Amino acid sequence: MAPLTLLRQHSKLADPREQLRILNEESQQPAFNQHLEQHQVPTLQASTISTLQVNLGKLCNMTCDHCHVDAGPDRREIMDRDTVEHCLNALKHPGFQTLDLTGGAPEMNPHFREIVVAATRLNKQVIDRCNLTILLAPGFQDLPEFLAEHQVEIVASLPCYLEENTDAQRGNGAFQKSIQALKALNALGYGKSDSTLKLTLVYNPVGFSLPPDQSELELAYRQELKKRFDIEFTNLITITNMPISRFLSELVNQGRTEEYMERLVNAFNPGTISGLMCRSLISVDWQGYLYDCDFNQMLDLAVTVSDRRHIRDFHYQDLANRNIITNQHCYGCTAGAGSSCGGAIN
Repeated sequence: MAPLTLLRQHSKLADPREQLRILNEESQQPAFNQHLEQHQVPTLQASTISTLQVNLGKLCNMTCDHCHVDAGPDRREIMDRDTVEHCLNALKHPGFQTLDLTGGAPEMNPHFREIVVAATRLNKQVIDRCNLTILLAPGFQDLPEFLAEHQVEIVASLPCYLEENTDAQRGNGAFQKSIQALKALNALGYGKSDSTLKLTLVYNPVGFSLPPDQSELELAYRQELKKRFDIEFTNLITITNMPISRFLSELVNQGRTEEYMERLVNAFNPGTISGLMCRSLISVDWQGYLYDCDFNQMLDLAVTVSDRRHIRDFHYQDLANRNIITNQHCYGCTAGAGSSCGGAIN
């Protein structure tokens, strides 16, 4: 079986404990907290919670090589109705400004539309982290109109404006489907300069490098997508490939784990600390358990507040002042210009 095919199955490193062992024992890099001390950076703490990020499940219509969630069409982990209700109850707190829906393909959760409608009635900003191709799938083709109706911001993965690079990471035909979906979104006003409908594109490197300068890359995307396809978008964000799940499997398979971790460590930027996403959000997994971020969620590193580890027990103030759990993967968010759910940090 070809290596690419292997990577498109579940990660060989599906066990979070094995991933952490590799990152801590085989990467040959100093512990992240020790690195903070060396740079005279205090232990990470939350500063507030303005975003509730909810992973609605691992079911997805795609199986991308870089996916840290290890999502795919054969996954059956889906957030149920009761857990959705607990999330909506928590979202009522006035401290929350944003509901950030992710997956898998979050749209494949049967309660997706219900949670969007409820959140907008609470006057919260809603973000849909969309893979674009789902908008063309049977049963989902009316989603663009639904999202536009509720003023949902779409944060859409498009690893490159070149077809061969995108397909190499996301599968054959992914680029053309993404372009078709982007055109449909533009037709509704998404990404247009005179529209309130926000369309954010997401770049992550194809390979083992750090993202290039975000503003320069955004300019290149604008020029190429406009020239080739007459596509417009609101802004572009860059996200570093995290050494988790499938990407970590690829690093291990190619014997490049230590090399990549060394690259992240050498690019450590203390100026990113104040803008780390973990300081202003709480992440909820498909079962309702709480984490400091989506990456900690995939490594099963739960929040430190021992009696507040599930969304049904949510207490805003306890979680807003919590200490944040860190490990070696945190170098990914602090390398270079930084990486977060909102893109480069500084």
